[in-house]
Amino acid sequence: MGVRKRETADARKEANKSLAFAKLNNCPTSPRKMRLVADLVRGQKVERALNILRFSSKEASRKLEKLVLSVIANWQAKNPDANMEEAGLFVKTITVDGGMMLKRLRPAPQGRAHRIRKRSNHVTIVLGAINDNTQAN
Repeated sequence: MGVRKRETADARKEANKSLAFAKLNNCPTSPRKMRLVADLVRGQKVERALNILRFSSKEASRKLEKLVLSVIANWQAKNPDANMEEAGLFVKTITVDGGMMLKRLRPAPQGRAHRIRKRSNHVTIVLGAINDNTQAN
C-alpha cells in the first residue's frame, strides 16, 4: 500500500470515528409503515429519539428502538473512553429501503386469484456526534 493511500485511509478512519451505524435487514413490515416512524426520529438527539420510540403506539417503533440501542452500543464499542452524554449523539441519517417481497395468492371470486405481496424493508441508522459548531434539534 502506498503512503498516500495509507494516509487517506487513516484520515477517513479518523473522520468515521465519531460515526456509528447499524442495519436491520428483511424486517417484515412494509417500508411505508416503517418510514412513518423513521421520520419521527430523523435528526433527533438519541435520548429524545428513544423516548419517542418507546411511547409510540406503532409496531414498527419497537423494532426501531432495538436498532437505536444497537447503534448506541456500536458507538460505545468504537469510542470506549468517550461519554455518551458529553458527545451529544444524534440520529444523523436513517434510511428505509424496500427489501425482499414474498408473493402469495389469495382466492378471488369466479375462480380467479389475486396476488398478495408481503413486503419487508431494510433500515440503516447512522449516528453522529455533535461538534462545538453544529447543532441538532
